[in-house]
Amino acid sequence: MTPQQKYQQDLLRPGFVADPAQGMAISRLERLYQDLLRRPTPTRSRGLLGWLQKPKSPEPVLGIYMWGGVGRGKTWLMDTFFDSLPGTRKMRSHFHRFMHRIHDELQGLSGQSDPLKLVASKLASETDIICFDEFFVSDITDAMLLGTLFQELFGHGVVLVATSNIPPQDLYRNGLQRARFLPAIELIERHCEVLNVDGGIDYRLRTLEQAEIYHCPLDLQAKANLDHYFQQLTGGHTACEGAFEVNHRQLRSLGMGEGVLYMEFEQLCCTPRSQNDYIELARLFHTVLLANVQPMGTGTDDAARRFIAMVDEFYERHVKLIMSAAVPMTELYGEGLLNFEFKRCLSRLQEMQSHEYLARVHLP
Repeated sequence: MTPQQKYQQDLLRPGFVADPAQGMAISRLERLYQDLLRRPTPTRSRGLLGWLQKPKSPEPVLGIYMWGGVGRGKTWLMDTFFDSLPGTRKMRSHFHRFMHRIHDELQGLSGQSDPLKLVASKLASETDIICFDEFFVSDITDAMLLGTLFQELFGHGVVLVATSNIPPQDLYRNGLQRARFLPAIELIERHCEVLNVDGGIDYRLRTLEQAEIYHCPLDLQAKANLDHYFQQLTGGHTACEGAFEVNHRQLRSLGMGEGVLYMEFEQLCCTPRSQNDYIELARLFHTVLLANVQPMGTGTDDAARRFIAMVDEFYERHVKLIMSAAVPMTELYGEGLLNFEFKRCLSRLQEMQSHEYLARVHLP
């Protein structure tokens, strides 16, 4: 099924509303889909010498960079396109996870000359197209690598599809040594069609504003609500338990997908966690669903400290937090050593339910 066919099918689903900005983006993704299908396979020259040479890079194909505010359906657009592509020579990754891989591979090639070229060559041997979700550059090390990395990948004929909250020219704005990042922006604009998908319906904000952000008590409806919100926010994914790694430690989740994390309070706040874990989670996920939050106080101050640290990091990066809890929000913390700190935390939790906060752009 092509992207256009999938879009037409989804328009028939209850609750799915036609959106001019999405329709325009789908038509561009359909163009890219057809271009890739028509693209000739790389070939070697005839004769013995041809087999001793590398195959020629495939014909260049213009990728797509989609940018716009939160909740515009960018991830759904990219996933619709990605799922339509036949074969296995395709890669989809959250941008920060992709850069983690690049750093890990560079570390394994220390001492080699031009290690970044080797990494790019390896990627090009695995995939013809890379789809980045939430392309956002804040780290100077990433910024310094991307120009050369993109030059090598595009030189190998790899096609880029990316989603971002900002246009290419605003990437890494005010960053250290930004002049060295400008070639990466030029490469993106040369090798991608840049699309603004603003102007349509803010689907994520609509779901969040209709959601019960804090549900109490822990009854049957509590789980049903979180399961429903997870499905709505991930474009139809069903919550399914799994494990993932943060800072080289395993975490068990109730569900994960499309920038949404669904977890138990016990797993996130009652097991050994550092501030860095919450920093990384706030970078990776724009929305967190937290189930079965228990009251804290004397004897559970360690869990309370972790909960406060988690809320602080989520608040700073505009992560949306939906919770089910055993007690009302004002009773989450009883007597203990953290009365002052928890009052500040409650103030933030209350602000995080407001329209103004829910409409803020995630800062990965």
